[in-house]
Amino acid sequence: MIRTSKTLTSALIAAGAIALVPAVSNAEPAKTDVLALSASATTEVARDLLQLRFSTTREGKEAAAVQNELKQALDAALAEARKIAKPGQVDLQAGNLSVYPRYGQVKPGTSGSPQITGWQGSVELLVQGRDMEAISKLSGRIQSLAIANVSYGLSREAREKAENEVVSQAIASYKAKATVYAQQFGYAGYRIGEVSVNADQPMPVMMAAAPRFKAMAAAADEALPVESGKATVTVNVSGNVVMTR
Repeated sequence: MIRTSKTLTSALIAAGAIALVPAVSNAEPAKTDVLALSASATTEVARDLLQLRFSTTREGKEAAAVQNELKQALDAALAEARKIAKPGQVDLQAGNLSVYPRYGQVKPGTSGSPQITGWQGSVELLVQGRDMEAISKLSGRIQSLAIANVSYGLSREAREKAENEVVSQAIASYKAKATVYAQQFGYAGYRIGEVSVNADQPMPVMMAAAPRFKAMAAAADEALPVESGKATVTVNVSGNVVMTR
């Protein structure tokens, strides 16, 4: 009986070993005909967004008085800006209004904490939109705040339009590269594998307002010169292709 059991066990092991052979032989070989590939296409489009940041500072002995002066300056600027406000064309956003203490110095050889000697604060107003002409003219009509900086950007509508126009070029470039590279490696053609398509986000261009522009706004109803320039929109296609014989 013992011999029969051992014989049966050996036969089962042998059968199992034989059964595993086809599974190993049928394992899919590592792919060596996959080519990583990327391509891109770029276009330039005029920036169509203008943002002006107005700001001012006040200081005084009392915090409440400083805060009230800042609020009055902001209210005066908003009253002027609201005359031309229009969603998407001229949008307004009141920025931070902050008031903080100023401390005096502690005399050498004395103890104690620095004492508050006064208060200082600041406030800002953001005006932005696609109506550059209206916004540039507004810069000369706001007298209670000064121009802190100027920023040019690209609206979502303009960016998406540019992306739609250039994406076909990026994909065509990707396919052309795949054809050339496959042939160079000795393959007859290729098929598309995993691919991702994405677009770079153009960064806004910011610049400090020149002193002469600040002087214009403070002295007269003078429009801010507008030079928006162009933004670069790039669409990238990346992934892999499987070269075929």
